[in-house]
Amino acid sequence: MSLFGRPTTPDIRPGVFAWYPASSRGERRTFWICYAGHLLDAMDTQLYSFAIPSILVALALTRGQAGEIASASLLASAVGGWAAGIAADRIGRVRTLQITIGWFALFSLLSSFAQSYGELLFTRSLLGFGFGGETAVSAILMAEMIAPAARGRAVGLVQSAWSTGSIATALCSAAAFTVFPVETGWRVLFAIGVLPALLILIIRRSMQEPEIFVRSRATRTRAGNPLLIFSRPHLRTTIAATLVATGILGGNFAFNVWLPTFLRTVRHLSVLSTGGYLVVLYSGALLGYITGAYLTDRIGRKLNFAVFAVCAMAVLEVYTQLPISDSQMLFLGFPLGFFSSGILAGVGSFFSELYPTAIRGSGQAFAFNGGRALGALFPALVGIFGNTLPLGTAIGTIGLAPYVLMLFALLLLPETRGRRLDLVDGRIGGRLDEGGVRKI
Repeated sequence: MSLFGRPTTPDIRPGVFAWYPASSRGERRTFWICYAGHLLDAMDTQLYSFAIPSILVALALTRGQAGEIASASLLASAVGGWAAGIAADRIGRVRTLQITIGWFALFSLLSSFAQSYGELLFTRSLLGFGFGGETAVSAILMAEMIAPAARGRAVGLVQSAWSTGSIATALCSAAAFTVFPVETGWRVLFAIGVLPALLILIIRRSMQEPEIFVRSRATRTRAGNPLLIFSRPHLRTTIAATLVATGILGGNFAFNVWLPTFLRTVRHLSVLSTGGYLVVLYSGALLGYITGAYLTDRIGRKLNFAVFAVCAMAVLEVYTQLPISDSQMLFLGFPLGFFSSGILAGVGSFFSELYPTAIRGSGQAFAFNGGRALGALFPALVGIFGNTLPLGTAIGTIGLAPYVLMLFALLLLPETRGRRLDLVDGRIGGRLDEGGVRKI
């Protein structure tokens, strides 16, 4: 067995899209709705990164305050994500998805009316509460709908919508700041964030709960106690998975939140040029997600994470620390996006395979969003150190630590490729009775 564990299912059909033609109509519908939800979620989240340079001027904020708003939104998303995971175990995956999408759309719109640091901090924090939930629930939905051999690819492709949403955000940002003055362009961007509300109408008409969840709920008198994820059979898994998420997201946040500002204020690129650089980076991210989705089924969850993390660290240091030209930076953005975002493709399937059905929502949501909360500290650290150090130095230095943490945390978790979710109860942490309590 290798350092990162041997995958449990060797016979995987090749092709990142091979699972799609064989899937049912309901599975395909769920895929596209979750994909659209992730895309719009990404737009609502990334809009702030593009708006930071204008908000610094319009609301007279410091870099530290801008970083605090970004971190507060991410911290709130951690709380919202776990709350949504608990709700998904209790009232259902589909209904919870509707609530979370409506929530973050509303507070994106309200953010466009903010007149001060305090008001923007409040609205962006509550927006974070909603988008943290959508990310967790859509991953659970896909994981429970798709066969084990294709789960990594299907869930990873849904998560690739994040890069598609980022590309759309870059284009919307370039258009908004070209048409509107600095004082109002960022408000227009936030108002665009109300668009996800339209997706709720489609969800209400089209989606059904996964069969495994319906069966599990029928045999239980109540949902599993969410605190069971901290009980002895699951505590090590919860801690290790949270640290893995911290590493992946912390490394991503450390540079992604500040990258538009870095390009505008350090590299002195125009709004249109910045948008072009980011489109290259997000195009790399899209291919990275697709590649990561394929590799997580092909070589296993853990080895896939390790390869992407090491490569992301190397490219990040070259991008931020070496005296490269603007042209070199443009082309280097592609592998930077490829590795730093593509690493996320395996998270949804991996975390879903670590917990039994009764507490899958609670466990996956806590681990991912707990990691998001801890990872949210890194943009604030970049902002703080960026007040005294060159911004590129701050990004490159702070961005390394999370990936190193992730590599160590991976060693504490099993390889889960190919696991059947209906057998997880008996293979991880003991069986649960109908109330979600472990049988002795």
